[in-house]
Amino acid sequence: MTTLDREEVRATDGARDGVGARPLPLWVAVPLAVAAGLALLAAFPPYGRWPLAPVGVALLAAAVHRRRLRAGAGLGFLTGVALFAPLLEWTNLHTGALPWILLSLLQAGYLALLGAAAAWVSPLVDRWRWTWPVLTGVLWVGQEALRARTPFGGFPWGRLAFSQDTSPLLRLAALGGAPLVTCAVAVAGGVVVAAAWRDWRRPAGHWRPVAGAGAALAALLAAGGAVPVGVRGGGDTVTVAIVQGNVPRLGLDFNAQREAVLDNHVNATLKLAEQVTAGAQRRPDLVVWPENSSDIDPLRNPDAGYRISQATEAIGVPILVGAVLLGPDAGQVRNAGLLWRPGGGVDLDQSYVKRHPVPFAEYVPLRKIARMVSAEVDRVRADFVPGTEPGVIDAGAVTVGDVICFEVAYDDLVRDTVTGGGQLLVVQTNNATFDVAEARQQLAMVRLRAVEHGRAALMASTVGVSGFVTPDGRVDGSTGFNTAAVVVRQMQLGDGRTPATRLGVWPEMALAALAVAALAGAAVLRRRRGGDAPG
Repeated sequence: MTTLDREEVRATDGARDGVGARPLPLWVAVPLAVAAGLALLAAFPPYGRWPLAPVGVALLAAAVHRRRLRAGAGLGFLTGVALFAPLLEWTNLHTGALPWILLSLLQAGYLALLGAAAAWVSPLVDRWRWTWPVLTGVLWVGQEALRARTPFGGFPWGRLAFSQDTSPLLRLAALGGAPLVTCAVAVAGGVVVAAAWRDWRRPAGHWRPVAGAGAALAALLAAGGAVPVGVRGGGDTVTVAIVQGNVPRLGLDFNAQREAVLDNHVNATLKLAEQVTAGAQRRPDLVVWPENSSDIDPLRNPDAGYRISQATEAIGVPILVGAVLLGPDAGQVRNAGLLWRPGGGVDLDQSYVKRHPVPFAEYVPLRKIARMVSAEVDRVRADFVPGTEPGVIDAGAVTVGDVICFEVAYDDLVRDTVTGGGQLLVVQTNNATFDVAEARQQLAMVRLRAVEHGRAALMASTVGVSGFVTPDGRVDGSTGFNTAAVVVRQMQLGDGRTPATRLGVWPEMALAALAVAALAGAAVLRRRRGGDAPG
């Protein structure tokens, strides 16, 4: 194809959509990229404006369309900074600005890759306009799949799916998990940008695609809302108590107050036992304490073990205790959920050790190199050692699927507890080093997991927000932040499997494979057309 032929093709493509064959002016694209990040941010808790997630997706898609790779990457990075810097601001509260800045920039880098990828597939969109929603959906899933795994096991905070906790699209999690929800949100954004990408100065005809886009969005929301959700199998009920003991002071120094934190949870449980004896409260079948409720190793410290046993004997039912255990080697610790039974003490056969410790927070990879960046890494004095088995704990009346803190963001760690026999999802967490925004973002993930696996779920936090979640994603008994609370609820158990549970990682793999195929297809089309997109 000659140069003249290539220019003719580009001109024909531009004439087809009425806006020319060039990208939006840079003075328009840069504000659009920043606005995309802010719109995405507003979709997440604590703001919870979920319809803005597709808007943010659409704004980024418009900003990078027909740009060269570097420009697409730069605009995607702007979107990432506008999203992640404020979304992850809670990491800055007690550790200084450097971890927050580095983490935000790292996450923004993945949106830079997304921006470059979206720019790369522009020829496909120009040739077949109907592909824009599909391409946008699969590229977002591919980006999130990469971000959830790299580096050091990834950090999937801020996935589009986690912004949809009150959206009809949340129900899609029962079919394909978080990846399918993310894909649906991004497809909706692609529908918006495909309808809006035209010359609005032309008076005739441009309302027809807008009406079509509106109908498509309505159909997508209706399809999501029509997915049946609820408890899968089972039918038995169990009464569970969450004990949120609170800490004397928020911040990293809560560890220096670990005896007081343990006493808070013991005393709250003793008070619950008094209410049960008086008939003022239903006797639970299980009591759940949060992560770090005993930072004193109760297996090695007799006083700590005695205090937990005192609470267990008083309430007369097992307590799932969040504990920090020393070892197995010097300079190592473990983050564990221990089942403490009345009359028998700790049941080591029914315990869970956190499988995904947080890098640079619970352990420091490449410590010597990291210390060159900041000596703050030495705040982590002992490295947490990961467990090897899923958190499936038989508490007698109920088999619990336990994950600890940030693990709720990882698809496989939660699914393993369900396929291992968990009838009730439990998230033990400690938000004392963060704030209420982080806690509510985490609770949104619990809501998605409940729908995804057809299981009732709960989140137990040291300081809040704690609460119960029904299998259709509704929150019940939510507590306040930085306060002590005890909440008791009856929960329905499940033992069946949703399509998402059965399929596991396959929906994500299929969508990510389509993203790779789209990138390869764009390379072929670019070669035929003779080079990079204009811009």
